This record gives sequence, C-alpha cells and structure tokens, in this order.
Amino acid sequence: MFTLFSLFLVLEARIQQLQSDFVLDVQFINVPSSGRGVSSGRTPSRGSPQQKSDNAKSGQSATQGASKHQPIRWMEKLSQEEKSKLKRQQRLQQKLQKKLKKRSQETLTINPIDSEKRSIDSRGREEGLAEVKELKKRLNQRVRPRSFSGTPEMQEQGNAKRPCEDIQSSIRCYLEACVFVGEIERSHNFLLSQHRTVNQRKHLNTDVYNIVMRMWAKEGSLHHVGSIFILLEEAGLKPNRGSYAAALECMGRSPNCSPKVITRCLTQMEVDGISVDELFSQCGFRQDERDMLLKAINTVYPGYKPSLNLHTDLCSSPLVQDFYTQREHHTYPKLVFTQAELRERFKRQLSVERACTVTIDSVEAAMPVTANMAKMRGLLAEQRAQWQKILLQALRESKMILAETNTKNYRPNLYPYLCLLEDREYVDIMIQVIRGSSPNPTGELLKVLARDLGNRVYAKYCVQQKYRNETVEKLGTIYDAYTGLLAKDTECITLPREQWCKLEVEQSSGPSLQGGETSWSHILTLQLGTYMMDLMVKNLKINSDILNPEHNRTLIPILYHMYTFRSIKQVGFIKPHPILTQMQQEAVENKLTFDSYVMPMLCPPVPWTSFKFGAYLLTPTKLMRSTDGATQHDLLLEKCQDLHAVFDSLNQLGNCAWKISKPVLDTIISIFNDRGSEKLDIPPPLSEAPKIPHFNPQDPTYTSSEKALMKKEAINARKKYGEMHSLRTDALYKLSIAHHMRDEIFWFPHNMDFRGRTYPCPPYFNHLGSDVTRAMLVFAEGKPLGPKGLDWLKIHLVNLTGLKKRSSLQGRLDYANTIMEDILDSADNPLNGKKWWMEADEPWQALACCKEIANAVRSPDPSQFISHFPVHQDGSCNGLQHYAALGRDTIGATSVNLVPCEVPQDVYSGVAQQVEELRAKDAKKGLKIAQVLEGFINRKVVKQTVMTVVYGVTRFGGRLQIQKRLKETDEFPQEHVWEASHYLVRLVFNGLKEMFTGTREIQDWLTESARLISKSGHTVEWVTPLGLPIIQPYHRKRRQLLKSTIQNIYLEITHDTTEMPDTVKQKNAFPPNFIHSLDSTHMMLTSLHCYSAGLTFVSVHDCFWTHALTVDTMNKVFDYSDLSLLPSFLSPIILSQPFPSI
Repeated sequence: MFTLFSLFLVLEARIQQLQSDFVLDVQFINVPSSGRGVSSGRTPSRGSPQQKSDNAKSGQSATQGASKHQPIRWMEKLSQEEKSKLKRQQRLQQKLQKKLKKRSQETLTINPIDSEKRSIDSRGREEGLAEVKELKKRLNQRVRPRSFSGTPEMQEQGNAKRPCEDIQSSIRCYLEACVFVGEIERSHNFLLSQHRTVNQRKHLNTDVYNIVMRMWAKEGSLHHVGSIFILLEEAGLKPNRGSYAAALECMGRSPNCSPKVITRCLTQMEVDGISVDELFSQCGFRQDERDMLLKAINTVYPGYKPSLNLHTDLCSSPLVQDFYTQREHHTYPKLVFTQAELRERFKRQLSVERACTVTIDSVEAAMPVTANMAKMRGLLAEQRAQWQKILLQALRESKMILAETNTKNYRPNLYPYLCLLEDREYVDIMIQVIRGSSPNPTGELLKVLARDLGNRVYAKYCVQQKYRNETVEKLGTIYDAYTGLLAKDTECITLPREQWCKLEVEQSSGPSLQGGETSWSHILTLQLGTYMMDLMVKNLKINSDILNPEHNRTLIPILYHMYTFRSIKQVGFIKPHPILTQMQQEAVENKLTFDSYVMPMLCPPVPWTSFKFGAYLLTPTKLMRSTDGATQHDLLLEKCQDLHAVFDSLNQLGNCAWKISKPVLDTIISIFNDRGSEKLDIPPPLSEAPKIPHFNPQDPTYTSSEKALMKKEAINARKKYGEMHSLRTDALYKLSIAHHMRDEIFWFPHNMDFRGRTYPCPPYFNHLGSDVTRAMLVFAEGKPLGPKGLDWLKIHLVNLTGLKKRSSLQGRLDYANTIMEDILDSADNPLNGKKWWMEADEPWQALACCKEIANAVRSPDPSQFISHFPVHQDGSCNGLQHYAALGRDTIGATSVNLVPCEVPQDVYSGVAQQVEELRAKDAKKGLKIAQVLEGFINRKVVKQTVMTVVYGVTRFGGRLQIQKRLKETDEFPQEHVWEASHYLVRLVFNGLKEMFTGTREIQDWLTESARLISKSGHTVEWVTPLGLPIIQPYHRKRRQLLKSTIQNIYLEITHDTTEMPDTVKQKNAFPPNFIHSLDSTHMMLTSLHCYSAGLTFVSVHDCFWTHALTVDTMNKVFDYSDLSLLPSFLSPIILSQPFPSI
C-alpha cells in the first residue's frame, strides 16, 4: 500500500510541476470510484489505451487489504484537479492565441531565435507530456483490475473498440442500406459527416470506408475512390484488401485508366504486404466485381490467373485423423433420387425461400364450415383488404417525413431501411402479425413482436441482396453439380463439404456466394420492428358495430398498446381488441402463413463450409445459435480454422431424408379435431378452457374476502386460458406442417448451440420434438429388416412402454412376443380396441411401432420387409456416464451401463429403490410423511431429478420436479405434496452421493475452477476434442435504453464482453455445459463413423436413431467412438493417468 500511495504522490507532484510551465493536452483515464479491485461496470480489458468505466457498479473485490480504498480516492482527486487545470489552461491558451494573432497582423517578420526557443520549449513540453503519460500508464496498470477479454487474440486487439462495436455495426448497416436503395449522395455525405466529427471518427474502421468506396467503384468514379483513400489517411487507417480490390475494380471499369495508375496501386499494395492472389481468395465479390478486378490486373500483367487454394486441410484432432486419412473402406450413403429429381427439388425450394413465406392449409380446415364461420371469414377478408390500404398510405406518408428528417446534419434514421423492400411487402409483413390462428387474448410482448417484424424484413432484404448480387444463379450452377455426389445414379465418393469447396474453386468466376454483408444487430431489428408496430397500433381500426349492429358506430383500434407487470418489471405489450379475437376464433380460418425457414427443406441442405455459409439456400442461418446481439461466439469461430469435423457432422445429420407416417398422422388429427386428449398429449380446443369470471370490484354486495377470492379465480382462469392457447397453437402448427408435407420427402438442416449440441433449424416440426411429433416421422429410405431387424423392433417397442427396464434384451424380446395380440390390436384398432398402446410412456411412438411390427409379421418374409421405421438406442443417463468415466467410479459406471453386465442396468430404478429403502426406515421410526409416501415412490417420480442433477439442478429445482410428478399422481393426497417433495428431494440427492462418489467431487471441482476464473475477470472457455471453441456468454447485466415512438424499451444485456463475468452463472453453468460439450463430441464422432459405414444416422442428443437392420453396426461404431474419446481428451484435462479399458 505504501508503495502505491507514494507513486500517486510522485505522479501528482510531477504533473503539477510540468503544468505550471506548459499547456498540456492530456486525456485522463477514469478509474472506478467504488474502491474495489473488480467493477461490474463497463470496465474495459487490458491492452486498451483509452479505456473508460461508465456507470461503474459495485462488484466483488479481487484484492483484499488496506490498499483497497486509498489509491482510488487519490486517483479521483487527481482526475478532478487535472480537469479543472485543463479548463484554465485552455482559456489561457485561447487568450494567448488571440494576442499572437494580433501581433502577427502588426508585423510579418519572425525572429529565427524566438522560433528556435519556441521549438525548444515545444520539445521540452512534449518530453514532459511523454513522461506524464508513461507514469500514468504504469500507474493505471497497477491500479486497474485484471483484463477479462475473451481470448488472447481479443486481448491483442484490445477492448477499446468493443464499446463502439454496436455503433460501428449500425453505421455499416446504414451505409449498406443506403447503397442498396441507391441513395448514393446520402451515403457519401453521411460518411463525410462521421469522418469530420472527431468523436464519431473513432467509430469508423477501414471496412466502413470500403462500403462507400465500393459504391463509387461500381460507378467507375476513380476521383471519388481516391478521395476515400485520402479520408483513410486522415483517419490514420490503412487500406486493406477490400480497399485495393475496390480501387482496382474501379480502374477496370474506367476505359481511359492509365496502366501506370494500376501499376502504382499494385506497387503500394505490395508495400502494404498484400498479394494479388489474396484479393481473389479472401475478398467477397458481387455481380461482375471480380471480372473488373481481373481486367485491371490483366492490363498490367496479361495472362495472369488467380491461384485459388482448396481449403480442405485435414482435421488436426487425433480423434478423426484416421477418418480423414484412411478412406479406402468408406461407403458414403446415397439418396433415393436421381440427379434430375434433385435439381427439380432445388428449384422448388428456391421458390419457397424467395417468397420468404409459405401459406398452408390448417388441419382445422377439415371441420365442417358453418354459416357463422363463413360469415366471419368474409368479414375478416374484407377488413384485411381495408387494413392493407390504410397501412400502405400510412407507410408512404411516414417515409416522406423521414426522408426530409436530418438531411442537414446527416444523422441516420430508419428511412433507408423502409426503402429496402416494396411498400406492399412491408404491409404484408405487418398484416402477417394479425393473420393466422386466433391471437392470444392476453396479448404479446411488444419486444417479441418487434423482433419478429424486424427479422422478417431482414430475411427478405438478405434474399433480395443475393438476387441483386447475382449469387443465386451461381448457387444453382454449383448445386446442380453437387447433386452428383448425392444422387443414386452417379459415382462420386467424397464428403459433401469437400465436394462443395471443390466446385466453388472450379467455378470461381463471377460473384462470391458469401458477399460479406453486415448482419443486423438486435437493436436495429427492434428499432425497425417497433416503428412498424407503432404504425399498426395508430392506424388499424374497425367499426365497433361490426358484430352487433345495435351499437353506435365508431372506429376503434384493433390493437392496443398497454403495460403490465411481469414479476416486478413493467413491460409493454400489444393486446388485440376482443372483437378481433372473437372474429378470428369463430372464423376458424383454414390457412396458416409461416416464414419459409419454419418449413423443412424440399432438397438436401447446402453443406456447411464455413461458419457463415450453409443450411438454407437463401435464408440467412447462423452456425452457432446465441443470444440476440451476442457476437463473441462468431469471433471465436472466425479465428478457428479447424472445424471440418464439426461441419461434416452437421452435414451428415442434415442429409438424412424424412417422410410422414400417414396412418399415425391421421389418427392424431382425428383426436385433435375431437376435443383433444390430455392423456395422449393432444391439447383440447379453447372451447374447453375455463370461463374467465367477471365481476365489478365496486359492487358493495361482495365482501372483501369474496372479492379477493374472485380475483384469484380470474387470475388462475386467465393463466389456464393462456397455457391452453399456447399448447393448442403449438400443436396446430406442428400438425398443419406435417399435413402439408404428408406426400413429400424433406430434410432438416442442422446447426448447434454454443456448447456444440446440434438442433434442426425448423423450430416447430422436427425429430427433437415431443412424442407426438416423433411418431409422425420415418426415414424416407427403407431397408430390409434382415435376420434381426424384427427383434429390434420388438425390443424398441418394449423400451417405449417404460417396462422391463432391468430385463435383458432377450427378456424384453420374450415379453414382446407374449403381448403380440395387444400389439396387433393396437395397430388395427388404435381408438376402438383394447388401447394397450395408450398406457406406454411414449404412447404415440409405441403406436407407430405397433403398426410397423404388424406390417412386418404379416408380410410373406419379415426379413425382406422394407422398413422405414427409426429404432432408438438411448443413453443411460448420459451425464452420469461422463462423470463416472471422469472419476473412475466403478459402481457408478456399472449403474449406467459403462461396464459390461449380464442385465442392463437402470439408474433411475436403482435410485428409486434406494430412496424407497430410506423411506421405509424413516416410516418405521414414525415419520409421518414417510408413511404417507408408501407405495408412491417409483422410477417416474425420481427420473427427471436424477437425470438433471448432473446438469446442475439445485435442490429447489429438484423439489419442483418431484412436486409436479406427485401432482400428476391422482391417488396421492395433494395436501402432502409440498412436504413430500421436500422430503424426497433430500433422499434423492443423498442417494446419488452414495451411488456416484466421484460425481459430486468432480462437479465441485469444475464449479470452483469456474468461480476462480470468473473472479479473475475472465469468462470460462475451453475447446472440445474436435476443435470447437466454446465460451460461456454470461456477463453481468447492463441495461440499454431503446427509444421509440411507441415505447421506450429497456434491454437487459447479459452478453456484453465489456462487463465483468457473472460469477454465479459462470460457475453454476460450467459443469453441465462441459458435460454437454463432451456429449456433443461423442455424438459427432459417432455420426462421422456411421456416415463412413453407409448408415442412416440421426440423433436426439444422446439418443441415436438408425434402421432396424443397422442397429448392431451402429452399436459397434458407438463403442469405438466412446473408447477413442475418453483417453484422448478427458484424461489430460481431469486425470493424471489414462483411463482403464472400458
């Protein structure tokens, strides 16, 4: 403390000494005033010379002791004194300049000696200033907290630009929008205004200038391009590859451009360390930009051809080196289509994505149309036509106002973003909000609706960009050739990613498939969405007497902007008028409109070749899902050049073709349209919802207790109605999409979350859904059952029932053979027979399996029966498997089937049995709750808690899970639910500690490691065995105000890397996230080896699906992947010795 305190005194004295003689221009660094070593404010990272800490909050101290407060107070005092001195010195300097100016007018001669003295004084002043800056730099390094930037590369860049990243992104998006709509002068003048303002210039980088430079290059204006280079020099920035590419492109477009000019440009480019080949390999091109660039270079170097490398280097991970190097026995699967059929499917998918929306029939359309339904549908159609005209007029008027706003100071507004599409397209997007199924009468959050509106505009904008850039034509050419890899009538054996990259290199002329456009920020989409929502609220109206002619006719809004409290936060939401709700409910409309990405693809997805390119043909898709606005994942992926195994795994999953099981779908739809079934997870219609009671709170006939009771009943009824509406709508969407695809073969493109877990991109209907959704899906490709396929179908059926969990595979097969009568009855009469399938844990999948078994046994030769049915191999509590392997826990490994056993083990039944034994002991001792629970402890009660405890569930969360299971048990006395759940969660946690001795210790070690890492100011990061970088995006909350005409929205941002890591979230999330990343790695390894073996393979995290014929082959691949994963990754990180053989 004494040393640091003395350093402050020395620094202050030295600054006062220097400033007594010289006028200094020193920019001081603000230091947090909380006196703590770590601040939760927007504290920047180490390595940034202009760091600031705005709105610093109190955080936990990183250092303890007496030095905790004194240095900060001295620094505050010093900063305040310096600011006041600077102001005085600035005033004196202004007076001095006036006097000098006056003297210069009196005499035009300058004494060389005086000039020399001033030069000496200036040098002394500069030396003094340099000394002060050096002292302050050293002091700041001693005082400020440790850096918490994400990676060494990010530290190298510094976080100085991080606070302005949002501003920089908005500037780029604004300029790109202006260029897209042809506002050339607006974009150029806006750049000049930003450049001329010193405070704004710091937000500009070379890529921002390149946007305008690229625009002028397209016009062939070499003079304007040169002026942008001058601006770059004034800003202290260096031209990059994009700058030189734009300049050379412009020279290629100018017929009178001298070769000497091109030569000078190429020479300067070489001085800056940029080669010509780099321009072609690392720059994105639109339209004919590449051809113009090549034309300019050929003017100086005739015959030059760019050298493009095929970026298909082998994956460096030792886990997959054999996969990529030893391919002589690989037999990649083919699709059941010819090349011509795949090309036709590509055209159909392209038309769907170009439209950006898909309108399909609702499954409720099968209901008979009544007179009232027809009347309501007619009224709605009439009103929507009027609303479209009204919105079109309102939009055009608002655009005229915005076009004249901020024209002098060139401040950005939403005008360019409202010109990206045709006016009618904006109106259609707005009408889509109030179209479709009946809106939620309780309303939707404004923030959610605004986000959806903004994202739809962005999606259409991206599609139009690709058409204007002429990339769609090139995409079609490459895809046509790519189908040769997948089609059954071609001979081509290579990986999809490698084949696509090869085709891109072969057809490198013309535009690039990746144009390099800036993605819109979350803030921008919200701003645009709230603006459009405000137009709707202000202009959409309806006659009040439309349903009741007896009422007085007045125009009333159909949407209301209101406020409500969610927990303790006041939030804005949009609520439809009851008249609109009633009309849409009674109309039971027969059409639903979805965004195109919601639907499965009609052709195989584009393979992932980079973190920016893959999946859909036109729709923008992120490789790694993240919170809205988070960018740290993309930064990590951009720096990582070794993701081939990850890409290949996602491509394998996406290339699996699917189709609909029509008999199962028809059965589900019949129940859905017939009041549903809670037992079978088919939500009932809203007509079955409880009526919301209405009463007058001012009615004196009610007592206060009666009013409180009725108010509570009304709240519960609204909550129940909202839940039923949500469930019914979700089921309607899934069934309608399935019905629309019933005669199609389709694909699910895949991406992943930040832990590496894979997910299908279509959000509603996919194989990761509920039991209902999974039962409707089967593989498009069929394979014969073979000698053991029928046995695997029967074993799979028993697994779906939840019975015989501790029986061997042969025992389960024997059980299936004893109930064949029930199986066949379920297949033939699912709704009118014995209904055995309804008692299964997964009833709909059980019914689908019953139908497949019935068809197989009734075929002439079951072994030759072509089966499309997916058979599952589910992990035995996968999280516990990883922990047992990490801790060499033999007992735990046995309970989760990590070691060979004669009979499969069931950890959930084991825990339930252990809990029952403990309960029996307590019951004998007279514990009442233990006596009440007699006969109610089973596998189902404890399963969810056991499954999630390894993923970080707390005792509170576990109690809620058990409480829910007990509430679902009709026979259990509900008055004891709360006490029983408290009692059982304690027994479950204690039982798991005894069964898995090392699990809790490893969890504690991981938790403590994450706590120490986040306390030091760093986020927790690691790299999976396949080379996927992972970072936990949990930072302390920062509130950001978004101003709009309809409502100011406060955004709680938790992913801002300039904020300190959230220690609680970092430490609690690390153990489950780490295990999830291992689980994902194992799945990806399995998928790659299954693909090389020619198997059809998909996964639901730790549950692997394949044909009944290839189950045994997949199990061998699974075991191989498991053995290769453990010693190569887990041992070096957690253990000091290698794993024993498992």
